[in-house]
Amino acid sequence: MDTIVQLLDLTVRSAVPLLLACLAGLYSERSGIVDIGLEGKMLGGAFAAGAIAAMTGNAWLGALAGIVVAVMLSLVHGFASITNRGNQIVSGVAINFIAAGLAALLGQSFFNMGGRTPQLMPEGRFNPITLPFADAVRDVPVFGPIYAELISGHNLLAYLAFIMVPVTWWVLFRTRFGLRLRAVGENPAAVDTAGISVSWARYRAVIICGVLCGLAGAYLSIGVSAGFVKDMTAGRGFIALAALIFAKWRPVAAMWACLLFGFLGAIEIRYQGVALPLIGVVPVQLMQALPYILTVVLLAGFIGKAIPPKAGGIPYVKER
Repeated sequence: MDTIVQLLDLTVRSAVPLLLACLAGLYSERSGIVDIGLEGKMLGGAFAAGAIAAMTGNAWLGALAGIVVAVMLSLVHGFASITNRGNQIVSGVAINFIAAGLAALLGQSFFNMGGRTPQLMPEGRFNPITLPFADAVRDVPVFGPIYAELISGHNLLAYLAFIMVPVTWWVLFRTRFGLRLRAVGENPAAVDTAGISVSWARYRAVIICGVLCGLAGAYLSIGVSAGFVKDMTAGRGFIALAALIFAKWRPVAAMWACLLFGFLGAIEIRYQGVALPLIGVVPVQLMQALPYILTVVLLAGFIGKAIPPKAGGIPYVKER
């Protein structure tokens, strides 16, 4: 039971940044803006959060800095792909390269630690939250470990990530803003005819995308870690994009997809260097590659037909 709970706990911790980035991509792509730059925005947010938290000793200021930097990168992507009608794939890839290069360069310039930030003190991080009665029920069979270790003991950003799932569902499918956002991603000409600004709707979507990517980066650097490390996102932005496609651009399905990919990441962490029955010690490199291998397998064999928003990746040109 303890092993199962520990594995599921690792699954949740691994899934949180994926879930935040996946929901970020959901808003952007539902509006018709393809976002390959999730990785770069997460990395920029992680660096800004770690750097500001190290300088000020305040986790909230760090998270705010991460959001600001990620939103700025989102606005660059929006300016290139919405205002100037540029290629959205090229813009997203450029953001990934810019964020990776600037994070390493500024980290070395500010702290002279090879691109890392100094070790954060507890007040500079989002620390685990113990839910009510968690200690009291810890010894209760089955329910106790699940509540005390799996449900309780995560930081604020982790709980926020899962709260954002029903919030996103409600926003997209129960509000006027969500209806317009989905309409812009499907038929922007019809939305424009109704007197709604397509550009403004898409800009709001990419801003929300930046906020969530900033929170995902902050979770990595000041949530589960005690500072920023070079390239700490390690491809999570691309896995989040894969989870979004696997979930067919739906928020609840996106949560389950991220938990699945988080479970694969938990297996990688839990069983590195461990001798398995009938197999022996699996090479570390294979365990590290496992989440990415299974990502390709799942997308190739189990996703079925995924139909993206019809206007996705297509710049809108207003008819005169």
